[in-house]
Amino acid sequence: MTSPVCEQPSAANTSPLEMSLRRQRDSFIRDGYPDLRTRLDRLDRLIALLRENKQRFADALRADYGARSHFDSVVFDVLVPIESLKYLRKHTAKWMRPEKRGAKFPLNLLGADAHVFYQPLGVVGIVAPWNFPVQLTFSPLGNAISAGNRAIIKPSELTPATSALIEELISERFAPEEIAVINGGPDVAAAFSALPFDHLVFTGAPSIAKHVMRAAAENLVPLTLELGGKCPVIIGENADLNAAVERVFTFKTMNAGQICLAPDYTYIPEARLGEFVQLCKAFMEKNFTTLSANDDYGSVINARHRERIAGYIREAQERGHEIIPLCDDIGLEPHPDHNKLAPTLVINPDDDCKIMTDEIFGPAMPVKTYSDMNQVIGAVNRGERPLALYYFGKSNREIAQLKQRTVSGGMVVNDVAAHVLQDTMPLGGVGHSGMGSYHGFDGFRQLSHAKAFYKQGLVSLTPYFKAPHTDKMLKLLEKLMG
Repeated sequence: MTSPVCEQPSAANTSPLEMSLRRQRDSFIRDGYPDLRTRLDRLDRLIALLRENKQRFADALRADYGARSHFDSVVFDVLVPIESLKYLRKHTAKWMRPEKRGAKFPLNLLGADAHVFYQPLGVVGIVAPWNFPVQLTFSPLGNAISAGNRAIIKPSELTPATSALIEELISERFAPEEIAVINGGPDVAAAFSALPFDHLVFTGAPSIAKHVMRAAAENLVPLTLELGGKCPVIIGENADLNAAVERVFTFKTMNAGQICLAPDYTYIPEARLGEFVQLCKAFMEKNFTTLSANDDYGSVINARHRERIAGYIREAQERGHEIIPLCDDIGLEPHPDHNKLAPTLVINPDDDCKIMTDEIFGPAMPVKTYSDMNQVIGAVNRGERPLALYYFGKSNREIAQLKQRTVSGGMVVNDVAAHVLQDTMPLGGVGHSGMGSYHGFDGFRQLSHAKAFYKQGLVSLTPYFKAPHTDKMLKLLEKLMG
């Protein structure tokens, strides 16, 4: 006899998305929590998939972008996630062990057991972005698998070749009840976000995240949001300016600045602006010379996004602000062969310019001068909280000020985004730049339920709370608890 609880709607009335979720949830309930061996096997298959298809991923990314650095594709979309998956593989067994928490006195002396164990949630949905479509699929996917979950992935429709390749390779190596990939456009993404997952991970723009949150709220689905934002660079008075420019513009030119952790705008002491501009030009001349036919410099993802960034620059120019292109073989007008856009400095734009209010997500760089660090801290705090804040300098006082008086997902001193390579550290935003985190143990814990477990020892306190209540018992409890 079938229980009414197990009855489900017929397949004829169920969408492929709902069928995929049902398949994984049924499998999770039937098979129970995957043991360590199963989790490590799945992580091994993900590592092998990336290793064996490095060139195919690079080719797909180049096809999607039109122009994308082979180095960027291999390092950041293949090697970085492999390294993270290896870290998960090494530590999963330790993370699966119960955490002793200790019962309160005097129950701890009478055999009580209090611990937390990390329980798999079930089925995790992963919405991946277009800027690093492989890395930002496999990083949260690794955390989901390490934590013992099943996963369904919705790759970006803006990288169709890469998304199709991910679907092909996952389906070859994983049963659909283990990991599934669902491709499609915005309508599929909207339906995906509305599914009753046990957790949903979204990486992308804050404007889209608001719709994802609304859809997830209908089913009270918990969320991890990785959103980015306007990450500031703050250059101190005594900073090594040459090192600062090299590190900032290495990252700003990587993937044409289309990185959630990319430096968005820079604060520079007023007296050092001229030196900063010259060093930026020298960096581009030394490392790129030209951009249009340079395979090391990638394209903006499409014409629409290129025009959006060019529009920010034009608006600032029309308002009388100084515009300094760092390479002169690509202008603001569309190019017939690609969607590349030259790194461009915008000097002291007004705070209400779009280049200062919107996340740029591209190679333009507003540069603001300052004379007092308090002025900078005030400006940062008036904006939305960024995913990262970067400080260059040697002043412990300034480091302490920025560390304590600003709020950001992370802070890095004398480098850019170096914390993202530390699998021992959480990666996550705060407020407008996101919620929750993944990477390493923090990602394992994010995609698990920390279940409290308590086993009573020789004595229970419960009988002391039963009626009829006496003054004597109340006084004893006041002495013990008050």
